[in-house]
Amino acid sequence: MHSSTMSGDTAPRVVEDYRGVIQILSDGTILRSDPAALRPPERFPDVPGVEWDDVVYDAAHGLKLRVYRPAPPAAAGDDGDAKKKKKLPVLVSFHSGGFCLGSFAQPHFHAGCLRLASDLPAIVLSADYRLGPEHRLPAAVDDAAAALSWLRGAAATHPWLAESADLTEVFVAGESSGANMSHHVAVMHGSGQLPLDPLRVAGHVMVTPFFAGAERTAAEAAAPPPDAGAVFTPEMSDKLWRMSLPAGATLDHPVANPFGPDSPCLEPVAFPPVLVVSAGRDMLHERVRRYAAKLREMGKPVEVVVLEEQDHAFFSRQPWGEGADEMIRVVKKFVHEGSGAECN
Repeated sequence: MHSSTMSGDTAPRVVEDYRGVIQILSDGTILRSDPAALRPPERFPDVPGVEWDDVVYDAAHGLKLRVYRPAPPAAAGDDGDAKKKKKLPVLVSFHSGGFCLGSFAQPHFHAGCLRLASDLPAIVLSADYRLGPEHRLPAAVDDAAAALSWLRGAAATHPWLAESADLTEVFVAGESSGANMSHHVAVMHGSGQLPLDPLRVAGHVMVTPFFAGAERTAAEAAAPPPDAGAVFTPEMSDKLWRMSLPAGATLDHPVANPFGPDSPCLEPVAFPPVLVVSAGRDMLHERVRRYAAKLREMGKPVEVVVLEEQDHAFFSRQPWGEGADEMIRVVKKFVHEGSGAECN
């Protein structure tokens, strides 16, 4: 267990506790224990041919990302044109964890990125970002923007990107909190706050986005209590938001609620195609569908796919499960063929 102290207090007590893994004490001390208490390390199948390379993208904050490159396809024959290496789309991915947990190096996140790199196929960048409560939002969103800016600058200098990446086909993806970050990157880029030329963002992929609001949806209000064995509950969500949002902020903070009273108007923001993958068993499913519907009402190009039998953050929970198989099929179609019909 390690800790950081923000102020002094003679008799600190626990004022916030996320499942025993993160605790905030009354003197501002933050205690973190081994995240394996929530998820013991697992061994996942190997994915032959995929290489990866860890790179510092923000030295000032000590942040790294992992670049994945799949094995090149076999040459079709002796024809010189057939032997030319086709460049691959780039998927920039941000992991889940409620803005408070996770790292690209954890086995389940790593396994998912190996699959994405191989099965799409694509160059995949999996970026770490600053976590709450040590680093309150919008720190993570700023880091997502920094990762895209790094890609812009490293496109010609990182050998794998220079050789294999099609920088006119960049997709910004994420699961749960990472999907939330994908949304905010879309807003920053589409409103001119995040210049990325000559990169071209061709789309956004948001898997079970982590959004909130001061007023609960019917699905959130009816969600089972924590002791009922639910994967994700309103109580868990509330704690993660309290640990990640600025102190005193409500669930209508613009990072949590894209359509809250203080959120920017999205009408003038240019969005590329957006793929939203929701899960039928996710308590946030209703909120996610409302999010997509509101974007559509504004004329944004949004495709919604609902995997009815899946739960929140299903991809990282089971990166080799049936839900992951279906999600990868849908993302592959979106990346290589463009959006299609809505699937419910």
